[in-house]
Amino acid sequence: MAPRLHRQRGVAVITALLLTTLAVTIVASLFWQQQVQVRSMENQRLHLQTKWILRGGLDWARLILQQDRIDNPTLTTETGAWATPLAETRLDDYVERERVANEKFDATLSGRITDAQARYNLANLAENGVPNPVQTQVFQRLLQNLQLNPGLAQAVANEVALSQPLPPNPSGGVPQPAREPLELIRVEDLLAVSGFTPQAAEKLREFVIVLPGRSKLNVNTAPPEVLASLVENFSVSQAATLVQYRVRAPFLDVAGFTNYLKQSGNALPAGLEVDVKSDYFLVLTHVKLDRAALDAQSLIWRGGKAPTLQWMREI
Repeated sequence: MAPRLHRQRGVAVITALLLTTLAVTIVASLFWQQQVQVRSMENQRLHLQTKWILRGGLDWARLILQQDRIDNPTLTTETGAWATPLAETRLDDYVERERVANEKFDATLSGRITDAQARYNLANLAENGVPNPVQTQVFQRLLQNLQLNPGLAQAVANEVALSQPLPPNPSGGVPQPAREPLELIRVEDLLAVSGFTPQAAEKLREFVIVLPGRSKLNVNTAPPEVLASLVENFSVSQAATLVQYRVRAPFLDVAGFTNYLKQSGNALPAGLEVDVKSDYFLVLTHVKLDRAALDAQSLIWRGGKAPTLQWMREI
């Protein structure tokens, strides 16, 4: 009887241990699931809060751009107030709730505004479904200045033309819909053009853009590589000298720019238009809140009564 009793007691102990382990496992699993749900809710809250901070950053950018247009209605220069970056700024000290509750989050906002019309607008490569030869030559020279294959310019111009509506037919019909459009929205979309590589697209990133429509290059803000592409046989070093000149004496009108070119023995090609002011601007924003971070790029147009947001992309 004694051995049998010992076996029964052993089985009971093992069963109790198994039940205890099972209960602990279930409870731990429930706690883990609860913790995951809490963390997920916290992440969603932080993400929403970073979105609101980002919106505040865009309001700041619109206010600066609006004031700049009031102060300088006919001129946009690289030394304007809009070009001053917003250094990383802690937001904790500006939120009353956090001070009252004695809370401290690692909340910061930083950003900068850049002139979108300082870049070459790929939308200029065609008009009414037809490639523009003058603009195509400008893009060819830009590719050459960046040590890329200039032959790619015609391929991109053809794709841009295909994405545009055709002009009305002689009988007065409405424009036909776009033909096999290339969704050319950002630089990465150039990879859909035969011959473009990721390395080439990366080289072009800071020099080209796709705006909602045709636009004029701002010669007061464009970099040397882009300025040199405007005129044949105008080197990047000559354009760099021009950039140094305009820092001291920005071009007040297009005539001032063309006179500068004339003095150096150059001239804009017929049909190529430039400007000394801008309406499109890129806003780069970095928001950090506790463990959440958000980087975004936004396009603002200030050609209307008030600066308006055209698009916003997380990067």
